[in-house]
Amino acid sequence: MKQIKVALTLAGISVAALSLSACQIVASPLAGTIFNETKYGNIATAETATTKEGKACASSVLGWVATGDASIVAAKANGGITKVTSVDHYAKNVLGIFGEWCTIVKGS
Repeated sequence: MKQIKVALTLAGISVAALSLSACQIVASPLAGTIFNETKYGNIATAETATTKEGKACASSVLGWVATGDASIVAAKANGGITKVTSVDHYAKNVLGIFGEWCTIVKGS
């Protein structure tokens, strides 16, 4: 009985350690084991008239629960944009515990 209790305790500690092992839970061109905060471009057009900016974000906790709408459509709606000139992304990850992914749309 004692061996089963020890085995279950070790298994629980292993699962907890692996789930908090600083896995990057949001996509980014760079990997930061402890902390990552990156902004990078994705799409750009020849248009230069950028009078508006819209942002849409989604977040994740422990890579287990994720919520939000980080789509280009949502970012356009949030900024009142009809003509897109560029699309950028923002990724933030803290110890694999909290992650945030945002789409930033500029245009008119």
